[in-house]
Amino acid sequence: MTISGKDAGTIARASFVGTALEWYDYYLFGTAAALVFNRLFFTTMDPTAALLASFATFGVGFAARPIGAVLFGYIGDRYGRRPALLATIVMIGIATGLIGFLPDFGTIGLAAPILLAVLRLVQGLAVGGEWGGAVTMAIEHAPVEKRGRFAALVQVGSPVGTLLSAGAFSLVLLFPSETFDAWGWRIPFLMAFPLLLVALWIRVRVEESPIFKDLLAQEETVKVPALDVFRNAGGRLVVAVMAALLGVGGFYMITTFIVSYGSNTLGVDRQVMVNATLIAAVAQIFVTVAMGRLAEKIGPGKVTMWGGILTAAASFPIFAMVDTKSPLMITLAITLGIVLIAVAYAVNGALLTELFPPKLRYSGVALGYNIAGATSGFMPLLATAMLGFSGNQSWGAALILVLIALITAVGGFLGERLRVQDKRIVAAD
Repeated sequence: MTISGKDAGTIARASFVGTALEWYDYYLFGTAAALVFNRLFFTTMDPTAALLASFATFGVGFAARPIGAVLFGYIGDRYGRRPALLATIVMIGIATGLIGFLPDFGTIGLAAPILLAVLRLVQGLAVGGEWGGAVTMAIEHAPVEKRGRFAALVQVGSPVGTLLSAGAFSLVLLFPSETFDAWGWRIPFLMAFPLLLVALWIRVRVEESPIFKDLLAQEETVKVPALDVFRNAGGRLVVAVMAALLGVGGFYMITTFIVSYGSNTLGVDRQVMVNATLIAAVAQIFVTVAMGRLAEKIGPGKVTMWGGILTAAASFPIFAMVDTKSPLMITLAITLGIVLIAVAYAVNGALLTELFPPKLRYSGVALGYNIAGATSGFMPLLATAMLGFSGNQSWGAALILVLIALITAVGGFLGERLRVQDKRIVAAD
């Protein structure tokens, strides 16, 4: 199969836009869970219980993601990558925008946190199919020698989404506290609507994957792809979950949990915590692009393995830096943490897509990534609960990060040895 480099780049950029919107929505919710929802939607609880309830709502979206992976994996492997991706991006954008209109507990009582959880579930279902489809489309349009960089371009959507969401929150945090609580926090959520229109306009113009077209022509599609993944590729699925764990769970440990820990436990100004994530996101972009190129030379599994090892080694020092309460040290800690996690995350797309044959690819990638997400989405909740056992000391959270980093290192080591050879795309120019 042949495809022009220009067309491959267009597809990768369209996939990047969807991933950027996904991360904008998810990081936005995580920041709001740490700074807003605990005070406005769970007001009848004591502060610690309210924060735990807020993070539990945050984690509900991750629990829904494997269900979304099954649903949209079925559509993507049976009827096409393109229709699945159009549906997911619409669901994500609408659910996020509606949160901006949601009345708080003081207005509608118990219905407020219930509706918040429902919208989070919708987000989770959609995201369950979004990333897996985005990287599948990018890889299946990419010339073989450029797969690492095109998969990494999709991953750049993560720091861009972070920049957009953290930047939006930084601006509204400039409002007086009363204004921020009354309506200022809603603005970043409402911005999801115009972002959705832009993303949808770009994605409508995307052509179907040539590899999927070949599957249809050869009548090689599978009736129940998710079932076949569990039945015939269960070991590969476990490796995919391991390899993806750090990129999802580690990110939220460094951002969502540390933002909450710094502002609520250490008493650091909220603006300092959010601004640190902005700086880290900029650094992540450059690391992600570099790791994509490195994966083309040494393999994505090896990059993943070393990313996990380096993150594990730096976990305790990172939290020790945060504990100083120094704005400079906190910024350095968050930046270092995100950069190290980005080493493994940058190549998740390249590694996971080559763990599964094309007829199971969308479902396998989506399930692997989102089972990891369902597991790690509750990491901020677990880390917050650990503070109670450790007397508000950060060593428990650091230990959690070490564990998931080492699991990912093993996943990368095994994944490099399990990569499949499918029908390859070559460049026509």
